[in-house]
Amino acid sequence: MTELLLPRYLDDIARLDLDAVSTPAQIPPRFLLAREGRYSVHYIPFEHVNTRARLVIVGIAPGFVQWKYAMREAQRQLAAGASHDELLRAARLSGAFSGAIRPNFVALLDAIGMHRWLGIASCAGLFDVDADLVHIGAILRHPVFDGDKNYSGSPGMAKAPFLREQVLRYFAEEAAALPDALYIPMGASVAEGLAWLASEGVIRRERILHGLPHPSGANAERVAYFLGRKERGALSGKTNADQLDAARTRLLDQMANLLAIQAGG
Repeated sequence: MTELLLPRYLDDIARLDLDAVSTPAQIPPRFLLAREGRYSVHYIPFEHVNTRARLVIVGIAPGFVQWKYAMREAQRQLAAGASHDELLRAARLSGAFSGAIRPNFVALLDAIGMHRWLGIASCAGLFDVDADLVHIGAILRHPVFDGDKNYSGSPGMAKAPFLREQVLRYFAEEAAALPDALYIPMGASVAEGLAWLASEGVIRRERILHGLPHPSGANAERVAYFLGRKERGALSGKTNADQLDAARTRLLDQMANLLAIQAGG
């Protein structure tokens, strides 16, 4: 079990002047966890793992904005006298799938039948009354910066030994605590990383749901087509309808199989 890092950083978090940190390069050196070449990894209080979760949403890595959100929430929790566990849980959920991305994501999950597998009315509940069923994670737990920019997923983390080590040190431990959960990768680079973890025996391949479009606003046309809200003939040349059709069919078949297994006990 990886050592809980939060106690080392409590005083530094409390003293942190977030208004003075406007770029990754300005993050105080005390928060640096590792560096190699162009990459640097900085501590974020994202050590909470919801071990009751049945669904794991896997992003690529917290970015700089999310680092600031989490640190600000951690400061609020410290001021309120919260326990370490309360602080970590609140920090990890800060800003998770906020704004327009949330309704898109809920619609995508419901469209493949995730709510039925979870036994809830809609996946909207995952951000409210059913929050105990979901774990919001990142394949790279701590922010990784490529120079002064967020790591974008290229080159792929499975191809970079330094990034592979970060995945195995932190995310593999989360996965070990959630062996029966389903995993949804948010983006192609995360999907590639999860496939690599499956090849390493960290996650069972059949528990990974590949192909769901990323619910960001920049992906609006692909989301609309996947959900049946836009006709094939109205698509721009940037959207591959055949690929989305194949992904939808594969996901629906995978969920139907999981539901059948669940019904059979």
